[in-house]
Amino acid sequence: MGNMHVITGSDGDVAHPQIRKISNADVIDALRKGLDDFWDKPSHYVFLCLIYPIVGVVLITWTSGGNALQLIYPLMAGFALLGPIAAIGLYEISRRRELGLDTSWKHALEVTRSPAIPAILAVGALLVVMFVAWMYAAQAIYQGLYGLEAPDSIWAFVGNVLFTPQGWSLIVVGNAVGFVFALVVLCTTVIAFPLLLDRDVGAYSAIETSVRAVAANPVQMILWGLIVAITLLIGSIPLLVGLAIVMPVLGHATWHLYRKVVAPVENK
Repeated sequence: MGNMHVITGSDGDVAHPQIRKISNADVIDALRKGLDDFWDKPSHYVFLCLIYPIVGVVLITWTSGGNALQLIYPLMAGFALLGPIAAIGLYEISRRRELGLDTSWKHALEVTRSPAIPAILAVGALLVVMFVAWMYAAQAIYQGLYGLEAPDSIWAFVGNVLFTPQGWSLIVVGNAVGFVFALVVLCTTVIAFPLLLDRDVGAYSAIETSVRAVAANPVQMILWGLIVAITLLIGSIPLLVGLAIVMPVLGHATWHLYRKVVAPVENK
């Protein structure tokens, strides 16, 4: 029964929340509301989000010392795959602010007591698997073009990537494969975590609802994906420190995007 709860939710049935059509203006409005949430309680983000860029810096340092310079860019790009997990506490803060409840930072941890936490962990595990698969794919692409030998230095590698046909192939193929991974994550989890936090519907329903949301609003979801990609890129430029601002804004905005896309439960 416990495994079924993870898949279908507490009542044992597969829920199919109603999906609404949204406009590009709704996407921008969700981003604006996310920024409003950020400015309302900025002290929370030191606790919630600085961990994210710190871990990124540690990983970059580790890979550089481990003769894996070619994986620095895939690591930074791959953070977008794990972003929905890092933002779970932010969804809770936005949910509480929406309801007029106390939004102290301690409440961000209350997601651990959610009845849907098994399903949340299951979807989170899926994202971790996607991240690992992306790293293996990135390494395989590099080895297919350069062989088993690691780059001599970061500057030599950058020069080779930017100014040789081999490097251009790495850019094109690597980014094309990365786009596929990002698209899969967008389609399967764009509103999965906020939905699970709001309703204990199970992992299957959360993923299925995300897919239906993208299918019903393809242009708007592509716009959202571009916003996420561009802002994460901007936040990553200053040694990932900018993610301490970008991540909470996107996290809050994702909650509001969920509210616009998924119709509320009708009271019977």
